[in-house]
Amino acid sequence: MLDYIINAFATLFVTIDPVGLAPMFLAVTAGLSAADRRRVAIRATVTAAIILMVFFFAGQTVLNVLGISVSAFRVAGGILLFLVAVEMVFGKRAERKSEAAEKAIGDTPPIDLHEVAIFPLAIPLIAGPAAISAIILLSGQAPDTLSYAGLAGVILVILGSCMLSFLLADRIERLLGDTAQMVVTRLLGVLLSALSIQFIADGVLAFIKA
Repeated sequence: MLDYIINAFATLFVTIDPVGLAPMFLAVTAGLSAADRRRVAIRATVTAAIILMVFFFAGQTVLNVLGISVSAFRVAGGILLFLVAVEMVFGKRAERKSEAAEKAIGDTPPIDLHEVAIFPLAIPLIAGPAAISAIILLSGQAPDTLSYAGLAGVILVILGSCMLSFLLADRIERLLGDTAQMVVTRLLGVLLSALSIQFIADGVLAFIKA
């Protein structure tokens, strides 16, 4: 059981990469206040937790019922992520968030805050095709009920790490000026575009091999 838990933790930690999500969080929430970022961090983590737990308990069943393969999910996620990357590279995303914030009334957060939390943070950066695939695979390999419960604990620990990474990301931004933020956002946009193409390529290759 211990070997299984260690293997599950290593697999999900590398797949979701909580530490690597911090700069992504900074990029997609550029221009938001600390309070808004906390809302986004909590909402994104909770949303991802719900999604991952659904696939933990009934992953393969859900896909079979909907007639969706993991490969198709990977391709779709890659395309959507690529659209976000294009906005980041050309600076359009920050402009759109600014306009949404100006239209907000009182303490009500702009709708865009919810959109950012759900996509691209919760889906596909946290609960992406790779993470969902890993959870479906690991849950099917659990040797006993105790190990299955241990996997649930591992998932919650990884998600907690993601939230901590998001909450600490705000401190990192204070060390950066406007110019540095602009450069980082565009560089991360390029990295996101490469990641999205990898998602698409993996999905297409899986279709070919099937």
